[in-house]
Amino acid sequence: MIEVKNLTKYYGKKIAVNNLNFIVNKNEIIGLLAPNGAGKSTTMNIITGYIAPSSGNVIIDPQIKIGYLPENPPLYPDMKVIEYLKFVSELKCADKNNLTDIMQKFKIDDVADKLIKNLSKGYKQRVGFAQALIGDPEILILDEPMSGLDPKQITEIRDLIKSLKENHTILISSHILSEIDAIADRIIILNKGEIVADATTFELSKNFSRTPKIIVRIRGPHEKIIEQVKIFANIVEIKKGIEDFATDLILENKNEGDIREKIFQFAKENDFILLMMKPFDVTLEEIFLQVTEGDAQKC
Repeated sequence: MIEVKNLTKYYGKKIAVNNLNFIVNKNEIIGLLAPNGAGKSTTMNIITGYIAPSSGNVIIDPQIKIGYLPENPPLYPDMKVIEYLKFVSELKCADKNNLTDIMQKFKIDDVADKLIKNLSKGYKQRVGFAQALIGDPEILILDEPMSGLDPKQITEIRDLIKSLKENHTILISSHILSEIDAIADRIIILNKGEIVADATTFELSKNFSRTPKIIVRIRGPHEKIIEQVKIFANIVEIKKGIEDFATDLILENKNEGDIREKIFQFAKENDFILLMMKPFDVTLEEIFLQVTEGDAQKC
């Protein structure tokens, strides 16, 4: 659906993106992540045709329509919401009869007759998102679509984006990494204008987890638990459990064998109660920090 080949962009002598290569498949949601100034917005702007690359190509079928939500939504503050959306429909030569459905999707039908300048930041963001969907584009480019939204609105937009996957290909960026983790089929991470990771969240977690870890919750004397567990496991983190008289531990295996069996046997021999034991996955935040702070190889 989108093929990026050898994409490079200079601003004067400064290189913003350096020889990027990736493909976005049909009906795929790609999360594009990067530290500030690492080339994320430049890449999205080039894909939409807003700016030209210094070299390289973005290949998209010319018949395919693109909907774009930039980081700062392109709103006209002195227009009413409905006036603005009708104006965008005219620019896109789109059917205005679909505006009611679009406004209902983004829950902005109740502010249709309000001036945009009088809306809250969250409502303005939703109006910006709504204009991107006008014309039913096959590709959606969303730069920080959750910006300015409260937790309830973020959940609603997340569910909406996931529902759009059936008929749209989506490239999305956000600083709310947990939301990207929940939405994206694949993650691309840029650092200093280059791709440092391109994989599913499962693959990233597997590749960047140096040693398999587990989290356990054990009910018993706190100090004794720690003293005994140190014999057969490396303790990565210790904290009092959220349940009474319990200790939460993140553990790595010290020697050969299955650490889960060792923990079960330890609890049984000491008459402790094992309340929880599950794998401890590396979070997207941890992976992001590893690959953008130079603490990992490219993936």
